[in-house]
Amino acid sequence: MIGDGTRCVHGGHPPVGVGEPLHPGPVLSSTFDLGTGDAVATDFYGRAGNPTWRALESAIGDLDGGECVLFASGMAAIGAVLRLRAADGALVLPSDGYYLARSLAHAELAPLGVEVREVPTAGPWPGLDGAALVLVETPSNPGLDVADIVAAADAVHAVGALLAVDNTTATPLGQRPLDLGADLVVASDTKALAGHGDVVLGHVSTRDPALAAALREARSRGGAVPGPMETWLAHRGLGTLDLRLERQSGNARAVVDALLAHPDVTDVRWPGHPGDPAHAVASRQMRRWNGVLRFTLASERAVEEFLAASRLVGSATSFGGLRSTADRRARWGDAVAPGLLRFSAGCEDPDDLVADVRAALDMITR
Repeated sequence: MIGDGTRCVHGGHPPVGVGEPLHPGPVLSSTFDLGTGDAVATDFYGRAGNPTWRALESAIGDLDGGECVLFASGMAAIGAVLRLRAADGALVLPSDGYYLARSLAHAELAPLGVEVREVPTAGPWPGLDGAALVLVETPSNPGLDVADIVAAADAVHAVGALLAVDNTTATPLGQRPLDLGADLVVASDTKALAGHGDVVLGHVSTRDPALAAALREARSRGGAVPGPMETWLAHRGLGTLDLRLERQSGNARAVVDALLAHPDVTDVRWPGHPGDPAHAVASRQMRRWNGVLRFTLASERAVEEFLAASRLVGSATSFGGLRSTADRRARWGDAVAPGLLRFSAGCEDPDDLVADVRAALDMITR
């Protein structure tokens, strides 16, 4: 098998003929010629299909090891997954995962009679009897805890349910949940996959053709379709994912080491660190580490002082981009300490980033 970097650069790009562009642009059309017969062409209307979508779906599907279906956002992708089996039984979601997934389930599906259960990412898990679909997020956002995907798949399949894995923080280079027994892998490509903070996009991948067909139908019927320009930008960003992930994970390791040595920092979590409680499980299922970590400062005020003092760390509520950012997660309603920060290591020079983080921490009023 060719390497990660080669697959990122060449994925979704067919061989180029003489005089053809090496970097074709997006297909910006909502309508396509139908022809004169009764047969429906592959592309007939912009809500149902677009060549630009298929190019990126081919690239991501190769990385995930399945068939990829793009959506307009990560939440559109999660929503489509949760609705797949909502009529068949209970939905089980991580109690410490991305808060909007829980919000969608409780606010929109529970009122329709769907049972929604919550369990911690790392367990212990209660009995899954009556479950139709289980969603795990690993590493979790914002806690950076890890679920054992193989064990989860065994437990979920034993009751006849589907397992979906939110792979946003790991990326398809860091982890391939379909290889570990998951039925579906979902991600917000707004984050590391596109990687430049200028796109909102999501996807679901599966090895089950029937599930893929159902997802495509749900996308078209619900209108959660990505724009060709956003898709093209994400495909362009994917080309450097291998390079960016290498720098981001190295920066995360360096920042974690600095945080662990600082007296004002507690509760540092990053699965790539040998001392992390989730490291053993993560090492069995993750191919590479990522750039997202967490730590806790004494208070909301301490967080504000840290962010104000930093020259390189931006205050932003996304992750996986070129620039390092940090986000105080309690402001969004996560059940975490007021001073917990989700930190996304960017692509700065490691020495510069570590020096900046240390200097900003030292500016916190004790």
